[in-house]
Amino acid sequence: MPSLNPSPTARALGLAGLLPFVAAAVAFYWLEAPGLRALAGTALVAYGALIASFLGGIHWGLAMQGVQPVAARLAWGVCPSLVAWVAVFLPVSSGLLLLAGLLGVCYVIDRKLYASAGLAGWLGLRLQLTTVAALSCLVGAWAAR
Repeated sequence: MPSLNPSPTARALGLAGLLPFVAAAVAFYWLEAPGLRALAGTALVAYGALIASFLGGIHWGLAMQGVQPVAARLAWGVCPSLVAWVAVFLPVSSGLLLLAGLLGVCYVIDRKLYASAGLAGWLGLRLQLTTVAALSCLVGAWAAR
């Protein structure tokens, strides 16, 4: 049975996972050298897409354990990866806006699906992580304008 609440290790690792979001957003906002700025924007889009895919993968893991609703978990689990893949091919500002929205949608859907798996205790951490990640994407999108 999955853990009902995040452990201190999960919390620490989750927060550490925000470092690339914040670092890339700050770099993209502050850097003036075009090559470095472009690299920071690409890094932010790529990391956002990777994390969105990770969020979908959680549902595949739960489905493989037989946590109901299995079909809905499998179907939803591929959606973040597919949308994030599209974001990678868009201009940076558009890709970051799409990823910010996707991260928000993932959280809204996970509120229901986590609860049905007895994992509502993770939603506080998820909200914190989603908020910082989505805000980082929005800062990057604003900086790209």
